[in-house]
Amino acid sequence: MQPVGTPTPRRGIPLSTGSAALALVLLVTACSSGEDPADEAVGAVSPEESSSAPETQPSEPAETGEPFTIAFGGDTMFDGVLESRLNDPATALDPISEQLSAADLAMVNLETAVTEGGTPAPGKAFLFRAPATALEALDAAGVDVASVANNHGMDYGTDGLNDTLDNGDASPVTLVGAGRDADEAYTPHIAEVNGQTVAMFGATDVMDDHLMAEWTAGEGKPGLASTKNEMKDRMLTAVSEAAAEADNVVVFLHWGLEGSHCPLPHAPTLADELVEAGATAVVGGHAHVLSPGGFSGDSYVHYGLGNFVFYNFNGPTAETGVLTLTFDQGRVTESDWAPAQIQGGVPVPYEGEAADRAHQTWVDMRTECGLPLTDSPA
Repeated sequence: MQPVGTPTPRRGIPLSTGSAALALVLLVTACSSGEDPADEAVGAVSPEESSSAPETQPSEPAETGEPFTIAFGGDTMFDGVLESRLNDPATALDPISEQLSAADLAMVNLETAVTEGGTPAPGKAFLFRAPATALEALDAAGVDVASVANNHGMDYGTDGLNDTLDNGDASPVTLVGAGRDADEAYTPHIAEVNGQTVAMFGATDVMDDHLMAEWTAGEGKPGLASTKNEMKDRMLTAVSEAAAEADNVVVFLHWGLEGSHCPLPHAPTLADELVEAGATAVVGGHAHVLSPGGFSGDSYVHYGLGNFVFYNFNGPTAETGVLTLTFDQGRVTESDWAPAQIQGGVPVPYEGEAADRAHQTWVDMRTECGLPLTDSPA
């Protein structure tokens, strides 16, 4: 584990942001033994020789890789009072960086445009943006992937989104859930960890009605990946295609109702559809308060991770935590919810009895919301 505040090397090998590259990696792996199909013809054994050749021993089963972990954090932004933390990006998230860096990969929802330009979106009460040093802060804290598919991803219009994507391209932190066209927006980041592959998507189920057409990615049109209306089918298809090639699939969704611990009525059905399409885990946020999470069969669903790096310093909006899931060949085998409280804009982990109480409060939300989620996989 690195000292707190020092840059964290990438954990996991980023393969690509597309399934085609994953197929190429698998092909390269298959060919890396040095065998050449032409060798069979050159060194062919005659029938007479083959009759006396020793029997071939059964080959060893191929290794399937080892389990790995991903840590998830909720809504993250650096506007307003948090902007000064970016004066020293290397230490901006010190209180929580140790937990994030302990996992093989870490992912958050980046609820801000990463731009110093652009045009403010009309009709919005809250507009968030941050300089590129926000990505430096995430990188230093151990974050590998961030979803920008949310109701603030295009707060500064198409120009602001293009800046965000350009800044992401220049950063070790991979941005998902948005693109210069629909193909890019619905393409996951694919990484290899411990001999297994994982496809990581971002998508939003929340958009202002008057901005939906402008903000949704299309053919040759920059925008966000969405599960709204007809775009849900596009997302389900993308998940299904990724599941056919990657060992594990993660969908980070922006969903829920602000201020409500319980998911919206359609959310459990949407979660089920994503799991049936091949998602190993579905996690997300937006409500700015914690929501329940737990196992649904061998998959894991979390309806709201709450604020993470945010300007809410007290009450329910300050309750947060780090969700760490263990993945193994398309299953989540273990989960850990480590509760924290936002202090000075960043999560500070609970300890001792306070941690136990906060954890139990979160577990009790399953019953309060009537959700059949469990502590362990089926």
